[in-house]
Amino acid sequence: MAAVRLLHHLTSSFFFSSFIILSICNLSASLTENEALLKFKESLTHNGKLDNWDDTSSPCVKKWVGVKCFGGLITGLHLSKMGISGTINLEALQEIRSLRTISFVDNKFTGPLPAFNSLGALKALLLSGNEFSGEIASDFFASMSSLKKVWLDRNKFTGKIPESVMKLPYLRELHLEGNQFAGPIPPLNQPKLMLVSLDVSDNQLEGKITETLSTFPADAFKGNAKLCGKPLATECSATAQAATEAEEEDREAAPEDPASSGGSSKLTMGVTAVLVIGMVLLAVILLTKRRRDDSFTILEKENLPEVMPPSTHGSSAKSVATTESSKKASESSTRRGSSAHQGRNGLGELIMVNTDKGSLTLPDLMKAAAEVLGNGGLGSAYKAVLANGMAVVVKRMRELGRLSRDEFDAEMRRFGRIKHKNILTPMAYHFRKEEKLVVSQYVPKGSLLYLLHGDRGTCHQDLNWPTRLRILKGIASGMGFIHTEYESYNLPHGNLKSSNVLLDDSYEPLINDYAFDPLTNTSHASQAMFAYKSPEYLQSGEVSHKSDVYCLGIIILEVVTGKFPSQYLSNGKGGTDVVQWVQEAISEKKEQEVIDPELARNTESIDQMVKLLQIAVACVQSDPAERLDMREAIRRIEEIRV
Repeated sequence: MAAVRLLHHLTSSFFFSSFIILSICNLSASLTENEALLKFKESLTHNGKLDNWDDTSSPCVKKWVGVKCFGGLITGLHLSKMGISGTINLEALQEIRSLRTISFVDNKFTGPLPAFNSLGALKALLLSGNEFSGEIASDFFASMSSLKKVWLDRNKFTGKIPESVMKLPYLRELHLEGNQFAGPIPPLNQPKLMLVSLDVSDNQLEGKITETLSTFPADAFKGNAKLCGKPLATECSATAQAATEAEEEDREAAPEDPASSGGSSKLTMGVTAVLVIGMVLLAVILLTKRRRDDSFTILEKENLPEVMPPSTHGSSAKSVATTESSKKASESSTRRGSSAHQGRNGLGELIMVNTDKGSLTLPDLMKAAAEVLGNGGLGSAYKAVLANGMAVVVKRMRELGRLSRDEFDAEMRRFGRIKHKNILTPMAYHFRKEEKLVVSQYVPKGSLLYLLHGDRGTCHQDLNWPTRLRILKGIASGMGFIHTEYESYNLPHGNLKSSNVLLDDSYEPLINDYAFDPLTNTSHASQAMFAYKSPEYLQSGEVSHKSDVYCLGIIILEVVTGKFPSQYLSNGKGGTDVVQWVQEAISEKKEQEVIDPELARNTESIDQMVKLLQIAVACVQSDPAERLDMREAIRRIEEIRV
């Protein structure tokens, strides 16, 4: 039991550096996560849906129904459309320190909203399509500052919309439609505008829609007879107008957030720009079914996986990004000026830079079914399936703001000319001052991170020794090309890690998110890019080509040991310190003990695996001067044979 408690301590540190462990009064002793889930199951009526939850197996190993895991830790409960009812034992769920998402969509739960606010680290609370009822306390969400997705639609809630939900700093999706909420919509109060999906339709709301929310489509507010103002056609009476203005004045009288200060005109311009950008993104990413259950992925790394967004209605924009116009634009980029990038209504175009995998336009994306893949350090990723069946990934990369429009265009066209079997070449981009979209081919098998540590586990039969060696050789080959093509860059790649290595159907690696350092705002690059976690940056604030070598060494250690590196985590807590672990093993002549057991079964290749470990250790030396350079590391990797 002591070992289990230690594991709980490590896992909670892993995910929540500032998490305060809640006091649990009704449980006489701390439960293991297995015991907590079984305790939770006892509070439900599930009609056999959860029968594979039993005390003889592990939730993550046996893959209990609806339990989502990451790195061996329980991160989500996705029990949607199962006809489940009951009381929801939240005391048991509090024992699962790494729990991140809850989806009980389309079940039969009734009664007041349970105290989910006791799970302060949740990022997604999805309760659509149940029979929860009654009022929600105004401050219910005050302790849930990590929430990004709140779906309470299609229940029987009454009373006012809780003001605390509109104050969540990272709220991106809010769905309250199909309830009986009354009164005005509380003003949205975020330090930085984050909300991209909103639906409060079919309630009993009244009053004027605030200017901040007026850019959402009219369908988001329909079915509220007493609501008025844009985007609805109903104009507000003088009384409603005065009431809303009074609320706005009260808001403005409150102390201003220092991070958002800088003059009212500047603030207004900034908000307007972000709202327009938001409309473009709504059109690109939120055009699927009206409501849908979430689908868990492991593409979000430093932040744990999230779930799919609901659909909403988007706006349209003109695009002239055909193959031919892209070629003409390339020939005359220095002459056309910024106006050549503008589409109708100033929303901009989708500029094709590579058509080897096909071509597309912004309207194509607007009509596509879209889903969230996850959030990486450089931005959010969305999968979009076009009408012709082609699937692409749209990355929203706001922090690529160091270059002018023409400079950015030149860099993207340079990306588009890359031809290498181990590098993912972008297809298109969209540019606005505060918003950049980068479109690439969708690679269905996913990332190396996912295949090593996701639901399939490290014992996934395809990741045998020959496959892993081929993956590492492909990564080395791609890095050799990048270091030649971008040799003048301080960081030719800058963000090499297993989540940025995608695998095609034959397990050939495709390197992604490379050469963005010169494009990325400096302060953000130091926080988001893995090369900035190298020892030299932590010690002296300097990075170089050798920082990419360090990143390559971490991937080799990860692939050969099968362990999730603690180096990937922002606080360094959790996972395995693969550098120290392997260094100690080599010094004690116990290299074979750190090799992934699934690989170690191939006894004839143990010597080659040990050689790879030695190469990796030579790549991760604390002193960059003692590290291999990239060419030498690649040469040594290529010498390894199956």
